Amino acid sequence: MAEIQRDNLGFPIPASFDAAPVEKNVQRANVRPKQPGSTKRFIVLLIMTLVVVPAVLAPTIIPKIRLVVVRWSVNHAKTCEARNDLEGAIAGLDRAIAWQDRQRAIFNLPRLLSMRAMLRLENRDKTGALEDANEAIAQNPQAIEAYRVRAMVRVCLDDPEGALKDAERVLELSPESDLEALNHRAYIRALVQRQLPEALKDVDRAIALQGDPSAEILDTRGYILHLLGKHQEAIDEMNFAIDTMQQFRRQNLLLAKQMNPIELARRLRSIDHGLAVMLHHRALACKAAGFVSQAEQDFEIARQKGFDPSRGIF
Repeated sequence: MAEIQRDNLGFPIPASFDAAPVEKNVQRANVRPKQPGSTKRFIVLLIMTLVVVPAVLAPTIIPKIRLVVVRWSVNHAKTCEARNDLEGAIAGLDRAIAWQDRQRAIFNLPRLLSMRAMLRLENRDKTGALEDANEAIAQNPQAIEAYRVRAMVRVCLDDPEGALKDAERVLELSPESDLEALNHRAYIRALVQRQLPEALKDVDRAIALQGDPSAEILDTRGYILHLLGKHQEAIDEMNFAIDTMQQFRRQNLLLAKQMNPIELARRLRSIDHGLAVMLHHRALACKAAGFVSQAEQDFEIARQKGFDPSRGIF
């Protein structure tokens, strides 16, 4: 007699009942079938994460990144300039210009190019300075500063006609009776030694408009008087110009604690270059007037303060 099979609770299992298929079916019922689209959904999610999301956020993020890089680069250039590190200053502006958005300018691009042009000129890269000035004008044909810089570059390149043309353009673009534009044309005329009587009229008009002339305008007038052979008058004007500039330097030093150190250093550097030019001009007039000892002293101090026509400091 066959042994009666019983289930876990002790009940007999009928002979016709097949337990195995039931167990097999139960096991299969507990396994979730693989969804055919799950891999595709994962791939779509990955694409969204790696491609679509950055593309959506880019218009917001990239301009902010550009702004940070450009601002930092300009500040770095100013710091290097204050330390007389011309290569570093130029590299800073290289980066600022490269990161500048041409469509939505963060900084005025022609101004950045003009700044770099002056630094390149001071670094004796006349060709690079001219390229920058030309590019600035191409970006904005109304950019006064670019014409002003290019006039100086063309003086260094021994292109008097081009320099005079740019000086005229500065005056055309400037407000009527603009003192700086008048002084600029007068000084360019003096540097290339052309149209000297007209140059004197320019600077006299600027003085009449200003009332209390600046050191730069007085120096321009003194230099023109020297070129016209009026050496003693020139010396008198230059004495006043130099005294005014030295007083301005002392005033800046008194405000040192209230100013940003980098900005103060840049300002003093510019003042010293201005003094160098004025002292050299007075030396020329003193030499022509027969004051040899004073001339030699002025020439030496001017050299120490940076006077150098090959670097655009003249």
